[in-house]
This record gives sequence, structure tokens and C-alpha cells, in this order.
Amino acid sequence: MPKTRSSRVLIVGALLLMIVAVGLFAAACGSSTETTTTAAPATDTTAAPASTETTAAPATDTTAPASTDTTAAAPSAAGYTFGMLLVGPYNDHGWSQANYEAGQYVEQKTGAKMIYVDKVNTADRPGTTPEQLAEDLVNQGAKMIFFTSDDMKDGVVAFAKAHPDIPVLFTSGDTAWKDGKDFQNLPNVSDIMGKMEYGKMMAGAAAALTTQTGKIGFLGPLINDETRRLAASAYLGARYAWTEILKKDPAQLKFTVNWIGFWFNIPGVTSDPTQVADNFFQQGYDVVISGIDTTEALVEAGKLAANGKKVWAIPYDFAGSLDEAPTVALGVPYFNWGPAYVKAVTLAASGKWASFWDWNAPDWTDINNPDTSAVGFKKGQGLSADASAQLDEFIKALAGGLNLWKGPLNLQDGTVYLKDGEVATDQQIWYLPQLLQGMEGQSVSK
Repeated sequence: MPKTRSSRVLIVGALLLMIVAVGLFAAACGSSTETTTTAAPATDTTAAPASTETTAAPATDTTAPASTDTTAAAPSAAGYTFGMLLVGPYNDHGWSQANYEAGQYVEQKTGAKMIYVDKVNTADRPGTTPEQLAEDLVNQGAKMIFFTSDDMKDGVVAFAKAHPDIPVLFTSGDTAWKDGKDFQNLPNVSDIMGKMEYGKMMAGAAAALTTQTGKIGFLGPLINDETRRLAASAYLGARYAWTEILKKDPAQLKFTVNWIGFWFNIPGVTSDPTQVADNFFQQGYDVVISGIDTTEALVEAGKLAANGKKVWAIPYDFAGSLDEAPTVALGVPYFNWGPAYVKAVTLAASGKWASFWDWNAPDWTDINNPDTSAVGFKKGQGLSADASAQLDEFIKALAGGLNLWKGPLNLQDGTVYLKDGEVATDQQIWYLPQLLQGMEGQSVSK
């Protein structure tokens, strides 16, 4: 039966009242007071205090990368809270800050809210475990948890088993990799890692194209599968640039790895990375590639260069790390976790979470696209124009399929690793058991 004009007016009025009510409710939700304290801006260089208090990301922060993506906006996850555990300070200019700013990127793209705990390690928080701190985040409203360090591996498993209904994302892990050695049948756990092997190859190439002594140092953290394969990738990039681009004798390239014992400096526990970097420079190594979470190698290079020494460094993890000593920085291979984290949060918020293992390559159409590329390389002021052009050609070759994980390659002790023409499998790269022949330094912890 047709509706009369008066009945239509009543219906429209009722709909308007409903819209106003919904708007008032949304506004009330948006202005609710967060009981946790607000973090300092990401550019702050003061380490956050080691407390058990969790911190909400600044709601008005604008440090997330500006979008250049032309695709549709990420699905909304407004009202969804995710918790993040960071192994170091949230503003470390390295690994933890890259993860922290990726969380801010998720907030910007989806409307979700991040709460986090930083300095999640036994030195800063003795007597606590990652799973305990994850429980604290859940009690504060987190509906999924990010464990963002290989150091949290045991905590991932313990927490996931205790909370099978809570999505867990393990950054850098292989717990969800069915073909991996550490696979656990935990449907609520997924893993994400960027293919930083490419970034380290770029770093190695930049180092070889710059060194005037033929001596490159690699400042390593602790020794495990991840750090071996990344140090080896840097060596492969350096060797390729040295022999194939510069046409120099491979015997004249010296590539040495020294490990400090953890992802960053812990006084009294690790070797001092500033001293390790300085030792490299004093022994004639004029480029140091960092594999640790923080920027000591770059800072030390800057100090020495200010006193007239010709030295350079390559930091790691975080695009903004170059600001620590820009004139001696050759560049930085960095992780861009934002796009993968958006995927994870939107899957969890929409109820479509399923276990996956993603080892994400760079977006070869633009490795520095903040909305698409998992791994990038940002050039530094210390890279000469000639080296920059040569590095561009090397990156173009990688994008075109150049594979440096191809035989003949031997392990450090002379054991055949890849026969002539043999291409390494994902497992062979991920679980590299030793450094490669041609590299100096420990392959396993003593």
C-alpha cells in the first residue's frame, strides 16, 4: 500500500533521530579517556622508563609514513585494540622504533588503537616474561598481541597455548611455517618477516663501492639463524659489487663479523657496540655495517669523521636512523612493517584470522613505497654520486631476478653449501648453519 506524505515525514524524522543518536554514541566512544599514559613523540631521543606501565600511542601523531598508495583504503578496524611488545625502547632509532611507528601507521590507516610495552627483555625487566606482559595488555583491552622479536619465541608459544582465541602475530618468527624447523600447530599464531636479505645485499654493495681499504666490518648482535643469513647476505652483496661491478680481486676484500651478544647494548652483559665499532675503524676497516638494533656504529663513524678520519657506516632497521650522523651514512636497509601489520589487524578485527607465514619481499616497482614495500633502502649523504648510480644498477638487477644465493657457495669451514648453479631453498637461507667461506668471525656461539 502506498505511504502517505505524513507517514513518510514520520519515518524520515525517526531516521534522523536514529542518526543523531548513533553520532552521539560514536562521539562518546571517540572521546573516552584512556587510562594509560601517552608516549613521547617518536622523534624523542630519551629512552622510555623501564616500568610495567603500558602506553597508548599518541592519537594525534603524524609520524606514520605519508601514503602514496593509489589503491582503496584499508578496511576499518575502528574500536579494535591491539597490543605490541617491543624488545627495546620504542624510540631506539632502530628495530623497536620501526615496529612502533608501524603500529602508528595501522592506527592511521584503520582506526584501530595500539597499546604497547617496550624494553621487553630480561635485563630491563628481570623476573617478567613476554607472556606475562602480553597478559597485562589483554587485561587492558588488547584483542590481539604482536610479539616483535625473535627473543620472545618461547613467550609466543606459551601465550598462544593459554589464549587460543586471541590472534597472535610473531614478527621475525617461523612458528607458523609448516615447512620450518620450529613449526607449532597453533591456529591463532601467524608470522611476518621482511626479506631483509635483499636490503643487506644493498648495504654490502654500498660498502664495497665505497671502501678505500677493502676492509668492511659487520657489527653483529647475537648469533642465530637470522643474524647469520643477514650477515651473509651483506657479504654476498659486497662480494658481488667488488668483483662484478668494480672488477677487483676477491682476495683483496676483507669482510669480518664481530658479535656483541644481544640485539642492543646491555652494559655488563654484552660487548660495548661503540667499542666494537671503534676497534673496526682503528684497525683500518673504513666501512662498518650494523646488524644491531641501535645506531652506535653510525654515531662512532660520525665522531671519527669529524676528526678527519675517512670512515662510513650503514645502520639498520629504521629509515630515520640516518639522521644520527648523516654525512657519513651510506644508506640504511630498513623494515617497513606497516602494510603487513595493517593486513594482520584488519584480518583479526574482521574475524577472518587464520594462521599464515609471510616472508615479504620488497616492492620492486618502488622499494621505498611506504604503503607497499616490506623492505627498503634509503641512501645516505655519504654515498658518492658514482656509487649511488652503481647501487641503482645493482638494485635493478636484483629486481630483475639476480640471485646471489646461488652456487658455488661453501660454508665457512669449507663444506659445500650450494653446488655450482644450485639455487638455495627458503629453508637453506633461513636456517643458514654457518657464515660463508670468505667471511671472518664466529659462526656459532662459544
